[in-house]
Amino acid sequence: MVRVLAVDDEKPALEELLYLLRSDSRITSAEGATDAADALRRISRALDAPPGGDGGIDVVFLDIHMAGLTGLDVARLLARFAQPPLIVFVTAHEGFAVQAFDLKAVDYVLKPVRRERLAEAVRRVRDLAGAPRTPESPAVTGAHPAAGSEQVSVELGGVTRFVPIDDIAYVEAQGDYARLHTESGSHLVRIPLSTLEERWAARGFVRIHRSHLVALGRIDELRLDAGATTVRVGTAELAVSRRHARQLRELLMRHPRG
Repeated sequence: MVRVLAVDDEKPALEELLYLLRSDSRITSAEGATDAADALRRISRALDAPPGGDGGIDVVFLDIHMAGLTGLDVARLLARFAQPPLIVFVTAHEGFAVQAFDLKAVDYVLKPVRRERLAEAVRRVRDLAGAPRTPESPAVTGAHPAAGSEQVSVELGGVTRFVPIDDIAYVEAQGDYARLHTESGSHLVRIPLSTLEERWAARGFVRIHRSHLVALGRIDELRLDAGATTVRVGTAELAVSRRHARQLRELLMRHPRG
């Protein structure tokens, strides 16, 4: 069973969230706080409560945009605790998903909250609430480093899914968004290509064009034809700009596929 603290500085939104949470039979208790300071006080008291007691908090359902400290600020403070509660962000804004999961959030639920979407978040929390965690271990197994198993969150139809970065063959810029291409399909995320280039350089992703970032180990073929350079990644053929062509050839020579 799960004990919840919901935090939102908009009272109607908080009351609606509490109503939905309390109607879920897996929730033992659901209390509300309308600002970050009150939430932090309650969480501090809860950490002193006996394990499994009525005063404990297993998970905080946390709005992001609040007066004063934001939900992200609260999550950063909780990360300093030895055994912090789990965190589910509940927000009207899609653009903070990467930061949220960097802070080891269990889930990221978009407003207006749908009952079935919230039920999925509660299921994830229930599955994790009884599992032992250390400050170094992520709340969602494999969702963040642990090296080699990092994942990126994508939102599809109101449901947050996790795509292993190792499954991504290449990334295509689409304005302020990026489209992640895997063998099974593609996913649009609201992250600029330049940001992914910086974050994933250590994971073997290289810029080959202003529009494309490619996993070095996924390049099947490098072709030079009449001064133009292209690479084949699976069934996709991608242009390599002149400014990136020499660096790419050198990288492929130093790090041959396989």
